[in-house]
Amino acid sequence: MSDGSPFGFSFAHPWVLLFLLLLPVLAVLKGRFGGTPGVTFSSTSALSSLGRRRRSRAGALLALLTHLALASLIIALARPQLGRTLTRVQASGVDIMLALDVSRSMLAEDYNIGSQRANRIEAVKKVTEEFIRERPNDRIGIVAFAGRPYLVSPLTLDHDWLIQNLDRLQIGMVEDGTAIGSAIASAANRLKDKEAKSKLLVLLTDGDNNAGRVTPLTATEAAKALGMRIYTIGAGTNGEVPFPFNDPFGRTVYRNVMMQYNDDLLKQIASISKGKYFRAADTNTLKEVFNEIDQMEKTKVNVEKTSDYRDLFPMFLLAGFVLLGSEVLLSQTVWKRLP
Repeated sequence: MSDGSPFGFSFAHPWVLLFLLLLPVLAVLKGRFGGTPGVTFSSTSALSSLGRRRRSRAGALLALLTHLALASLIIALARPQLGRTLTRVQASGVDIMLALDVSRSMLAEDYNIGSQRANRIEAVKKVTEEFIRERPNDRIGIVAFAGRPYLVSPLTLDHDWLIQNLDRLQIGMVEDGTAIGSAIASAANRLKDKEAKSKLLVLLTDGDNNAGRVTPLTATEAAKALGMRIYTIGAGTNGEVPFPFNDPFGRTVYRNVMMQYNDDLLKQIASISKGKYFRAADTNTLKEVFNEIDQMEKTKVNVEKTSDYRDLFPMFLLAGFVLLGSEVLLSQTVWKRLP
């Protein structure tokens, strides 16, 4: 993968441009002290009006030519350049499939986003988005599951598009249930034909397997045989949690509901596949879990930068000499001064 920055203008020695600040000082000093007179008059009143406008304009133009010449030479010394830097990135990326539980139990509100209470699915989406943005060089895909799995996004490097699909994830898009085994099988199927050096499956659920045609351990063994490692995350509080219901008037009310998930199963899945099991009871620990996975599964990136620049200083050097030569020529011919 390579990236070329757009063409731009720069200086190899920008500090030299500080000498430009001396030009106004030279102009003030020259105007204040001037040169010594070549001819002395007892009184210049008789000559005061002769050629005043023409000579003052000539002197100003000659001074301007001198200052422009000096400015051009200073700019030339700063070595102006036009070009761009080419960056080539070679990444031995990690292919990652995220299997996210979207069963109805994920509506339980035992997480927080900022100071506001939030349900599990909203917290998971937010933390997952941050995880995706931290891994720009990896191909990432998403499988969601409830009573059966469905593909949210195949493996892709277009993470903006991936996050858009993640944002659209909702509870109730398929029949309810928790098909953990089928979710693992579906995610593994998306990884099996890829040639990445590392294949990773992150499984997040808040329940126990109660649906699907494939048992979780059978699917895990198959994933392991295909060279995949599975990190499992048990989300939410294991116990009573506030859960939303609609009353007879259509209003949302909350009741405490007992919820449990099978952490022994998640530990087995992680152990068989040489992965790791995590417990994420709240938003902060969920962030810590994804950060730990991010650190353990870092992508190796080799970055090579090459510069393609063209020096422009000969143009400014030529302009400086032309301006300086013009000043000398005009001062010795058309606007020649008395010695």
